[in-house]
Amino acid sequence: MRKSLTPLGETEMEVLHHVWELGEATVADVQKRILAKRKVAYTTVMTVMKNLNDKGYLKFRKQGVTYIYSAAIKPENVRLNLVDQLVKKVFKGSASALVQTLVKAENLEDADIKELKDLISKMEDES
Repeated sequence: MRKSLTPLGETEMEVLHHVWELGEATVADVQKRILAKRKVAYTTVMTVMKNLNDKGYLKFRKQGVTYIYSAAIKPENVRLNLVDQLVKKVFKGSASALVQTLVKAENLEDADIKELKDLISKMEDES
């Protein structure tokens, strides 16, 4: 069995994005959004959301018999954690190597390049 680079699978990330966008969501809410792109069983979405709750990424409250899920961790914190793990596992801890790879691989627009330069300048000014 291959070990994932991150603690979250593709479907888990997809579900998380839908919950983040909705703020609060039932299994049916998330399934409906995924069904717009591909087939997915209600029970699959339910299992993924339960697993995300067990992993601490989602929390829920009960309203009657319905579970209403929301984020237990802010999206930016999840992203930072995942990028940190990626840097450690793939780039041997070198954030610079990650950025170089992104810059080389992406067709950056002029606005993106300016934004990156401004970010670096701001970081230099703060140090």
